[in-house]
Amino acid sequence: MNILHSELLIAKHLRHSVFKNTAVFIITLFIGILLLYATFSGWENYKSQNETSEKYQHESREDWLKNPDKNPHRMAHYGNFAFRKSTPLSVFEFGMEPFFGNAIFLEAHKQNTANFSEAGFSNSMLRFGEISIALVLQVLLPLLIFFLGFNSIAYERENGTLKILLTQGINWKQLLIGKTLGIASVIMMLFVPAIVILIFVWLLLQDFSITADQTFKMILFVLFHLVYLLFFCVIAVLVSAISKTSKKALITLIGIWLLFTIILPRTTQAIGAYIYEAPSKIQFTSDIEKDILKQGDSHNPNDPHYKAIKDSLLSAYKVDSVQKLPFNYSGFIMTEGEKISSRIYNEHLAELLQVYKKQNSFSKTVSFLNPYIAMKNLSMGLSNTDYESYVDFQQQAEDYRYMMAQKMNALQIKYISNKKPSAGDKPYSISKEHWADVEDFHYEPKKIGTVLENEIISIISIFLWITLLFILIRIAAQKLKAI
Repeated sequence: MNILHSELLIAKHLRHSVFKNTAVFIITLFIGILLLYATFSGWENYKSQNETSEKYQHESREDWLKNPDKNPHRMAHYGNFAFRKSTPLSVFEFGMEPFFGNAIFLEAHKQNTANFSEAGFSNSMLRFGEISIALVLQVLLPLLIFFLGFNSIAYERENGTLKILLTQGINWKQLLIGKTLGIASVIMMLFVPAIVILIFVWLLLQDFSITADQTFKMILFVLFHLVYLLFFCVIAVLVSAISKTSKKALITLIGIWLLFTIILPRTTQAIGAYIYEAPSKIQFTSDIEKDILKQGDSHNPNDPHYKAIKDSLLSAYKVDSVQKLPFNYSGFIMTEGEKISSRIYNEHLAELLQVYKKQNSFSKTVSFLNPYIAMKNLSMGLSNTDYESYVDFQQQAEDYRYMMAQKMNALQIKYISNKKPSAGDKPYSISKEHWADVEDFHYEPKKIGTVLENEIISIISIFLWITLLFILIRIAAQKLKAI
């Protein structure tokens, strides 16, 4: 009990001494204002994006249903849109969302990429990142922690009070823990109100109706950020403890902050992209088209692959013309063509995603050297604003596109005659009531289990860093000297 009392006294003394410095008070107030601004801008961005997505998804659905009677294949080419809605936690962690598109045009025989990203309509300043709560918690608060903690022990060594403290019954372990708790108590004055506001806004955005999956994501989001900040508190105290002067401690801590938050993240991305080079979009599209043409062109009646299909159908049904088949031949061929083109596209896409996965894996592996990268990846995963979320959206949209195209082909096979209409007759069509058979697109964010599976390296990294800090505190408590 006396040991705990000593640590709390040290923490209390540090907290009081910190706010005697006017600069600290001003910086803390400034970061608090930034947190409020980040909450407001995140709220506005979330509402704007989701209202826009809902509006145009609704309009796209209405346009689809209002189409008149027509040939189903024409409807497949008329196409539809898939929109990606943001999740509530994206209010606090923008992640890669501003740079990825949130709408995809879906049509038969062609896979399009997501468009209409926020970055596409913004100036180059967006490249520096928008102010979000996650940015403040992950980048600015660690810098504040280092500013608070650089002289926590080094200054006492300089003015000679460190020896007095250690001769009065305080040991190094108590001193290290007490100083860490003192810095943490100051940071909690920003962190706790920010989290309270965060949770309130999060509940408000969902009309206070939440699922277990969303709740678990929020709890992990808060807990991991808390652990992350405590980690930097310990780092600040340890560096101050081993430094001869406050100046050396400050320079070292600023160097660590620059290395963790700026140098390593940029460097690892560049190295990963260099080692695992991805093909350009033009090359990717060209390779797909070449493979499709090798397999067969469904729009070319003399193509060997489709001519063989035609001959086998005529033989199986014992007829001498496709017009005599008991189903629409063109629809059958389009169904086969869609299968082939989708299979080839998915094969090439899988190869491309494997390259990107290797690039991202390289970056995630570096999280064992950098807790910031681990925290950033985990934060984006929980907020559904990471790269895997974008890929998941693309896959859901592609599954929907394939279903839509094949459903239209099935309607053509069933209802459209093989006989060509006579001159002056209207083209064959089916009732527009069939358009409602294709359900509207609804994007489903990744579940918590998938997120944790994707970010297992980041989670292991954070726990390893925590373990390392406990070991360092124990070693420091035995090895550190007052002089």
